[in-house]
Amino acid sequence: MATAAALTLPVAAFAQDATTENPMVGGAPMMADMNIVENAVNSADHTTLVAAVQAAGLVETLSGEGPFTVFAPTNDAFDMISDETLEQLMLPENKEQLAQILACHVVAADADAMAIKGMIDADGGTHPVPTVGGCTLQATYDGDDIMLTDENGRTANVTIANVQQSNGVIHVIDRVLLPQQ
Repeated sequence: MATAAALTLPVAAFAQDATTENPMVGGAPMMADMNIVENAVNSADHTTLVAAVQAAGLVETLSGEGPFTVFAPTNDAFDMISDETLEQLMLPENKEQLAQILACHVVAADADAMAIKGMIDADGGTHPVPTVGGCTLQATYDGDDIMLTDENGRTANVTIANVQQSNGVIHVIDRVLLPQQ
């Protein structure tokens, strides 16, 4: 994955208290000492995402040191994409396009929800989030709910925040975000 500007706070500002328990995701416990890929494969809600990460050749990258913040679409989010389109994206000849779509869900930082809200507040209600895929998401929030809008105006809601990983954090989202078309 190409590198991109990270969120604007220092990585140390994103640390979560080690005593905080991770939420369950997809019916499975998420272990803070396991990496993003190791945990994702255990989530029944992320089988399509895991298959896409494998098809795009990103397993090694997302198993790496990080830090990463991954906005992880659920199976239901992928179900909003037609079966035909999803099947086409998973073909080897479309590996690069699939990798870019997935990289638009990854930030080169470890940003928990409170840090994201702080950046949104500091920017007057909307914070640009540059991803490693070259996309810029717009982050906003309402109460406890964080929303991300892609360059096409599609909005995803964070449904489970702050799932700590050994190499970053996952925020579960309800929509697949896409690069500008």
